[in-house]
Amino acid sequence: MEARDVIIAPLITEKSMAGTAEQQYTFEVNKLATKTQIKSAVAEIFGVTVLAVNTVNVMGKRKNFARRGRRSSGTQSDWKKAIVTIAPGQKIELGGVNYFEQ
Repeated sequence: MEARDVIIAPLITEKSMAGTAEQQYTFEVNKLATKTQIKSAVAEIFGVTVLAVNTVNVMGKRKNFARRGRRSSGTQSDWKKAIVTIAPGQKIELGGVNYFEQ
């Protein structure tokens, strides 16, 4: 699996922004990616030293829809989240702008 196939997108939420103080960055990753693949992909793409990788399989939420008087329900897709800890003193910058810095 290529490095760009492993990392899908950074997660920019209030909780993930709080984690940047401890050098932790959160990404949405491929559901089939392993911790070793995630570690090498982040190191290759962003040029940082990865100390640890924690992963979480996030189950999709159930949603109800009403369209043209008919009610139906469905499920959002399951996805995988990776919390990556990098070495102290390093930063991850995306497109020349550090989205993770507060």
